[in-house]
Amino acid sequence: MGRLLKLVISFEENFDIKKLTSFKIGGKIARVYFPENEAQFVEIMEKEPQAVVLGNISNVLISSEGYSGAVVLTSKMNNITIDGVRVTADCGVKGQKLAQTVAKAGLAGLEFMIGFPGAVGGEVFMNASANGQAISDSFVRARCYCPERGVFELSKEEMKFGYRSSVCQEQDVKILGAEFELEAMDSQKVEARMAACLEFRRCHQPLLSLPNCGSIFKNPLGNSAGKLLDDCGVKGLTQGGVKVWENHANFIVNHNSGSSLDVLELMAKMHRAVEEKFGIKLEPEIIFLGGNNKREEELCKMLYQKTQK
Repeated sequence: MGRLLKLVISFEENFDIKKLTSFKIGGKIARVYFPENEAQFVEIMEKEPQAVVLGNISNVLISSEGYSGAVVLTSKMNNITIDGVRVTADCGVKGQKLAQTVAKAGLAGLEFMIGFPGAVGGEVFMNASANGQAISDSFVRARCYCPERGVFELSKEEMKFGYRSSVCQEQDVKILGAEFELEAMDSQKVEARMAACLEFRRCHQPLLSLPNCGSIFKNPLGNSAGKLLDDCGVKGLTQGGVKVWENHANFIVNHNSGSSLDVLELMAKMHRAVEEKFGIKLEPEIIFLGGNNKREEELCKMLYQKTQK
């Protein structure tokens, strides 16, 4: 375990990331930092302005050949503060933990997060949603960081939330924490809602005991990626050690020690099937982090219509 010189900040070199990803896929990262608070986060970003910030690594596919840049893992930034119906959570707080904490406090509005494997930073970044609820519903403001402005706040309006989107995806903005305004409700009622959300997820999405990265493609406007893929007959389609989940066509599961290249090749097959049948180009929902494999780069140019980091 290494140390930076100013603040005492943990970091590691050539860090094997595989076990920490929900896909159980990924090689070695050149430099990984583990900030515990905002001051440490800012110092890291000043030292490594190109660092990729990740939370619970649940919506990210990391190349099996690793990544030669820096990654900041925010899992140790995990404080939750409750003041009446206002709740503030650091970016590294897991969605499940936040949902359970506010439910016990008799606060409703975040029940849908109980089934999310991700952390608050990533869920705000992408305006995560499920079961008729979204991050943006109860969101008040976020503490953010970018190189030009340092630490600053963004209101709900300034976040420009949309389907699986926010202003953070348009600009180089990192989420440090978020504040929510929830509804006071009997804790048993909130927990019952939470249980219903979890049961729905168990019936419609693979559990993390079957390594996966969540939904692979975003829903096109007015349509469903899962239905389009299902109509193309891709369920059960395999590539190396990964396959399209038999119960939902918009999920890939790592059932036999698959690689990142396996996933990208399978994504390309799914993408082509929908484009050929319906003339629709699906947009990936998961993020890819790599750069050391020529074939992966070729696939990403087709899938993402741009070169990935």
